[in-house]
Amino acid sequence: MKKILLPLALFISYIGFSQSEEASIRTTLNQYLEGSSYNNTEMIEKAFYKEAELFLSKEGQEIWVLSPKEYAALFENRTKGEFNGRETSILDIDINHTIASAKAEIRIESQNMRFIDIFLLKKLSGKWKIISKAATLLPDEK
Repeated sequence: MKKILLPLALFISYIGFSQSEEASIRTTLNQYLEGSSYNNTEMIEKAFYKEAELFLSKEGQEIWVLSPKEYAALFENRTKGEFNGRETSILDIDINHTIASAKAEIRIESQNMRFIDIFLLKKLSGKWKIISKAATLLPDEK
């Protein structure tokens, strides 16, 4: 009986650990997603490692690189807490010990825009932080 219980207990504790890690990663991702949907610069910056790089889409540029502070500044002149039309959803999370990747979709219906964001995350000092983000603006689906 002990031969069965020990592996079962280890398996259950692993599942619990994985679920709590995923929940922590979702919290970090949601800080960014909610912060950018509700013009909250503090939430945006809190989700990122301060030296992270964001590789974004911008018309007329092959790649647009910003720091978390520069990205958050894009929301400074908007009303904090007011929804700005960015509908977001987390599509995927893959965890490997102290690193993770994630994918999210951002839709801005009023501008007929749909982005896919890919994130790299790292557990630093016990907290998950986004260390890199790449975004692509998908072609019109008309």
